[in-house]
Amino acid sequence: MKITIIAGARPNFIKIAPLINSLKTIGKNVIQFRLVHTGQHYDKRLSDTFFEELNIPTPDINLGVGSGSQAAQTAHIMIKFEEELMHHPTDYVVVVGDVNSTLACSVVAKKMNTGLIHIEAGIRSFDLTMPEEINRLVTDALADYFFTTSEFANRNLLKAGIEKKKIFFVGNIMIDSLKQNRHKFSKPLLWKQIKLESKKFWILTLHRPSNVDDTKNLIQTLKVIDDHCGDKKVIFPIHPRTEAKLKDSNVLFRNIVKIHPLGYLNFMYLVENCIGVITDSGGIQEETTVMKIPCITLRRNTERPETIEMGSNVLAKDLSALPKKMYLVLNNSWKKSNIPPKWDGKTADRIVNILITKLTKKK
Repeated sequence: MKITIIAGARPNFIKIAPLINSLKTIGKNVIQFRLVHTGQHYDKRLSDTFFEELNIPTPDINLGVGSGSQAAQTAHIMIKFEEELMHHPTDYVVVVGDVNSTLACSVVAKKMNTGLIHIEAGIRSFDLTMPEEINRLVTDALADYFFTTSEFANRNLLKAGIEKKKIFFVGNIMIDSLKQNRHKFSKPLLWKQIKLESKKFWILTLHRPSNVDDTKNLIQTLKVIDDHCGDKKVIFPIHPRTEAKLKDSNVLFRNIVKIHPLGYLNFMYLVENCIGVITDSGGIQEETTVMKIPCITLRRNTERPETIEMGSNVLAKDLSALPKKMYLVLNNSWKKSNIPPKWDGKTADRIVNILITKLTKKK
């Protein structure tokens, strides 16, 4: 069997690392893989560092698409990947997650009559204002086989009319990376520079347009966090575009410490040692659930309901809800949590075994 694995952005890199490890062991001599980096994330801190830290092999090709609007970036990936697939046909294209690279390469694969496998299929926020939700819907409408993280995802696919035999509940592949690398988590330089101590700081990540594109709204959000974080620092890895908005405003914060994006091992060390996370991201809801770190998701919805029903995550649907939830963290009154089924670090092995035992016979 030949497969082509697509990676384009930071969440993809974290998910493909354990898959490639399993392909090199369990899938050795059975599955040939080609790794395509679309170049969607092209900054070294968002791309190269993750390949180095997670021991991901050098991609067979980097399409080098770079930045652009949603439409421009997606179109550029499609054009480049079509050429790639013409020169290197495969049995299956394997896409992960819900970034623009996932959508673009899925469309190209199906138009070229190539099998399509979606890892992390079926998750839904039911919010079409999120670009990622559109990417999920289109990818799942095109995919041939679906590897899921939870029973919620299974039900979403079944309701959409997907045949049960095409759905494989394998668990959460992002957690494989966490478990395989947890012993390597390491203090970033800023730990000593700003005198951080375990459980005496927050982690803040914000990137969704609804939270960061409007400068007034962004500043208001940061002020609420700054005012209610107790005597703790708030470590805020900040995107350059967001930082530019704040520079223009000249607003100062007492407790918020803005830093450049970190590599996986440094960032996860901070997450593991923080008192709590405030975020609008997806993957960190899962990682905090496994590490049982309080997580406040500053969104009206989540495509990962298991992190709320079972895990350590809660939603703050609007800014007014945030102070109370921060108070619960500061006063050690957070809810008890559990780890969802099959979030055990063995997801990639399950995927590769299914590829070998069930899908090779289909081609």
